[in-house]
Amino acid sequence: MIAKVFVFLCCVASVVSSNAQQAMTFQEAEAQGIRISFLDSTYPSAMNVDTALAVFKTDVEQQAMYNAYYKLLQDFGAYLHANKYAWDKPTRCFNRIYFSPEGRIDYFLFNFLGKTESENPSVAQQQAFKRLLNGFISDYQFEVKASTKFAQCSPTTYKP
Repeated sequence: MIAKVFVFLCCVASVVSSNAQQAMTFQEAEAQGIRISFLDSTYPSAMNVDTALAVFKTDVEQQAMYNAYYKLLQDFGAYLHANKYAWDKPTRCFNRIYFSPEGRIDYFLFNFLGKTESENPSVAQQQAFKRLLNGFISDYQFEVKASTKFAQCSPTTYKP
């Protein structure tokens, strides 16, 4: 009986953790079996030059999406600052964020874009960044909702 309860609790824990919001590099996602091609096939682009391929089709919807996305990046910057995370120098990053229809962040994938290792944050800084990013997305509510999952990507430059 105890073994059955343990197995049940392990199953519940794995379901809960698989639905948890996650921030990681693109390489970490792939290493964990999270295929970017699968995410991209199940989370259509929020905006696209061809509006037939976009989740947000009208100018009004796209402007609302743009404003909400800009606010998310600003809110994250403020969160980093409030948690005493400081950038030594301007740091380029690329991110792709996967949202639920309700505006929760399911996955926040990123890569720093330095051409050399010295242009990227140190390993310790990257670990702190990822820890803070996971804390930030755990309860962040994106201001725009949709009838389907959606994704948005962009380069970002973090500044001291």
